[in-house]
Amino acid sequence: MVLPSLELANGAGDNDGQPARTGTLWSCVAHIITAVIGSGVLSLAWSTSQLGWIAGPVSLIMFAIITYISSSLLSDCYRSHNGTRNKSYSDAVRLYLGRNRTWICVFLQNLSLYGFDVAYVITTSTCMRAIQKSNCYHKEGHSAPCSYGYTTFMLGFGAFQIVMSQIPNFHNMTLLSVVAAAMSFTYSFIGLGLGFAQVKENGMIKGSITGVPAASVADKLWLVFQSLGDIAFAYPYSIILLEIQDTLKSPPAENKTMKKASVVAILVTTFFYICCGCSGYAAFGNNTPGNLLTGFGFYEPFWLIDFANACIVLHLVGGYQIFSQPVFAFVEGWFTKKYPSSGFVNKWYTVKLPLLPSFRMNALKLCFRTAYVASTTVVAMIFPYFNQVLGVLGALNFWPLAIYFPVEMYMVQRKIQAWTRKWLVLRTFSFFCLLVTIVGLIGSIQGLIAAKLG
Repeated sequence: MVLPSLELANGAGDNDGQPARTGTLWSCVAHIITAVIGSGVLSLAWSTSQLGWIAGPVSLIMFAIITYISSSLLSDCYRSHNGTRNKSYSDAVRLYLGRNRTWICVFLQNLSLYGFDVAYVITTSTCMRAIQKSNCYHKEGHSAPCSYGYTTFMLGFGAFQIVMSQIPNFHNMTLLSVVAAAMSFTYSFIGLGLGFAQVKENGMIKGSITGVPAASVADKLWLVFQSLGDIAFAYPYSIILLEIQDTLKSPPAENKTMKKASVVAILVTTFFYICCGCSGYAAFGNNTPGNLLTGFGFYEPFWLIDFANACIVLHLVGGYQIFSQPVFAFVEGWFTKKYPSSGFVNKWYTVKLPLLPSFRMNALKLCFRTAYVASTTVVAMIFPYFNQVLGVLGALNFWPLAIYFPVEMYMVQRKIQAWTRKWLVLRTFSFFCLLVTIVGLIGSIQGLIAAKLG
């Protein structure tokens, strides 16, 4: 089975018969930041509050290091020994690990991408509701009920994403990624600034070494485990790394550019993560909200809260597409190869709307992408629990896709022999990350069940 890669933009031919790749270090950084700095950053103050002043920052740095190691291993798997490109994550798994593990990889990758889009629907509706509540609190006072639902906002975001999902592919998204990355910096700076301002107003740094106390040791462990899942969600770009790398021009070698982009992006995002997580915990201590900008630790200035939440919404418009495009490419490519004579699958139509450039579409693309967006919206409406959903998704994605497959592919590519020093180091690294995934998943599932039943 030949698994599809993302279609390339029109242009001069590359050496594999595909149109020329034009991506640069900075477009790559923009794609990574768009994927990484997402809704996860808003939960990091809460995660830090559960872990405390030592374990919180250490956990953020630890996950950053793990992410760089994983991305470095994976970027080396882009080119095979004969120079052939692996244009997607699943292509690389098929080449190095065989057909059976490819099916497992494809299932987990698409499940994770789907889950991220569900989380983005939840986060967007939470931010839009927060804008309404912020204005209400400003007019009626901080003790006013100001209760609003999620459903209308989720449906509105879903309807907009149905239109956005008709973007042809990853290679047509550079501008969208740049805008989304700029928005992520903007709301991260706002959250950081508000946190520091609150600390100054308090006249003290709140929080403790052990974090927020719980009623029992078991309750504390559940919250710590869920926090690790939330942090794991904050670094979720390994599953689309090769798709991003396939946009890069060469020379220089794509893996060298990708490693440089990963260093820049991870340093920038980790700096923001530590600042946002620590400033939020320092500002609110044991009362740190689950979502720094929508949990209403901050009420004023209300217009700045509104602006920050609007930036989040704009960022998640692009983030949703970053994670959905690989799913679209896989499903549509599979149907194209399975049914090459089907008009529904392969017949294209040129559409010209007033004031817009003409574009091409076909029935499969329109129907599948619409159904996909609709389904993520429905699932988000059933489970609108921000921190718990992030924790489950982060834990599910972390070990199998960000650690296990990159490690296994790297060892096959480099022909690392069993029980050598490098083999032992990589196996130990993988096992440690597996333990982190297990505890994060257990804690997050328990929190999700408790939230649903509660």
